[in-house]
Amino acid sequence: MKIRRALISVSDKTGIADFARALEAQGVDIISTGGTAELLRQQSVPVRDISSFTDYPEVLEGRVKTLHPRVHGGLLYKRGNELHEQQAKEQGFQPIDLVVVNLYPFEQTIAKPDVTLAEAIEQIDIGGPSMIRSAAKNYESVTVVVDPSDYEAVLEALRDNEGETTMKLRERLAIKAFIKTSEYDRTIANFLNKEQTTDASFSISLPLVSRLRYGENPHQTAALYGDFDQCFEKLHGKELSFNNILDISAATNLIGEFSEPTVAILKHTNPCGVGSDEDLREAWEKAFATDKQAPFGGIIICNRPIDESLAKAISEIFSEVIIAPEFGPRARALFQKKKNLRLIRNLPATDSSVSEIDVRSVCGGVLVQDKDHGQQVDLATKVVTKRAPTEAELAAMLFGWRVVKHVKSNAIVYAGADRTLGIGAGQMSRVDASRIAVWKAEAAGLSLAGSAVASDAFFPFADGLLAAADAGATAAIQPGGSVRDEEVIAAANERNMAMIFTGVRHFRH
Repeated sequence: MKIRRALISVSDKTGIADFARALEAQGVDIISTGGTAELLRQQSVPVRDISSFTDYPEVLEGRVKTLHPRVHGGLLYKRGNELHEQQAKEQGFQPIDLVVVNLYPFEQTIAKPDVTLAEAIEQIDIGGPSMIRSAAKNYESVTVVVDPSDYEAVLEALRDNEGETTMKLRERLAIKAFIKTSEYDRTIANFLNKEQTTDASFSISLPLVSRLRYGENPHQTAALYGDFDQCFEKLHGKELSFNNILDISAATNLIGEFSEPTVAILKHTNPCGVGSDEDLREAWEKAFATDKQAPFGGIIICNRPIDESLAKAISEIFSEVIIAPEFGPRARALFQKKKNLRLIRNLPATDSSVSEIDVRSVCGGVLVQDKDHGQQVDLATKVVTKRAPTEAELAAMLFGWRVVKHVKSNAIVYAGADRTLGIGAGQMSRVDASRIAVWKAEAAGLSLAGSAVASDAFFPFADGLLAAADAGATAAIQPGGSVRDEEVIAAANERNMAMIFTGVRHFRH
């Protein structure tokens, strides 16, 4: 099926002029619409307006231009089918052999913080998906292109096959086209469902990034979907595992809490230690001092470029993954001597690419919730005890509060103004979580005297707070909300502790 006629209508005009020019050089008749036609003429590419092809004007501010029998008839009739050929001739359907369409930028539109519902609706493409689906349905005869990255493959096929494309290529492009329209429709539906607060079903479609060697355990199969590869670049080391990817995501979410130079160490998605300092080597020492055993085989993340001095310190222990926005040449050379270490550069897109939803599988379905971005708490207005915290205690409270949000529940974090001192994670009892945090601090040789204790949820009884006071904490930060809040406040007052109720809970199941 030699390509004699192409219909081009694109929102993303990357490379389209060169592609159209190459088609025209092979004698392809090019039909186009609106801004695409104008661009091609500016680039001296001969083009016919869609209205001259359909003999019908573009109307309703461009809402109706390609929704016409001559367009869809030219795409859908079966070449070589006697009945179709006869009816196409009777109706004046001219064959369209190639469709090049990408859709109105709906996703980019709704990403704008001040977008209105009316603006979003105007960016819902109707004619584009219709043409794509018609062309893809008839892929035995019609080539459909929805991605500029496929232009060269089409041109190569035309050069190698005397102006024709192969069935294998057409089939691949058709599958890609149907995936594109389904993703587009899901994006629209999810947006409207959220805007209109209806009870419609939830759906999601993500592109395959890679098949993984296995899942959480070797007997489980796994794959990675989405835009993970646009957020991170692997500079060195073995293929990332399922667990590596979970840890990288957890580490990125944690380090995002800090604007000051900070180093964090994680293991099984839980923080082992976090430290902040203008000197990154000192930040590392603070983080590592929290727990010198757990970090073995862990994940290290830094929100500043890693230089040789820091790299030397980190290299003294075995790590699975090290993440930073950049690595100095000597630091990178030092790390690359370790063949089992994965070096990951988090790309500038990482912050804007963090998902706004959290999806978890459950028996018979999925749970969907907003991400726990939490509210920034004005700590000074939330004091519930007789004694207000000192400036140093406030700083320690805020540091612990930012970390405890990323620790598995029940979660307890003892902190100073710039470092963690003891972390207790994932216990069935909050008192046990506190005991573990105290034990960890003692094992590390760290004093909790004058520290702040942060709890991801309220203390249900005064015993948890008293245990923290016994350990040396002089300040506490927690959500509050227990029926025994008054008892807990009274216990804090008896110990002359300062306490803040944030009103925000940070469970992490």
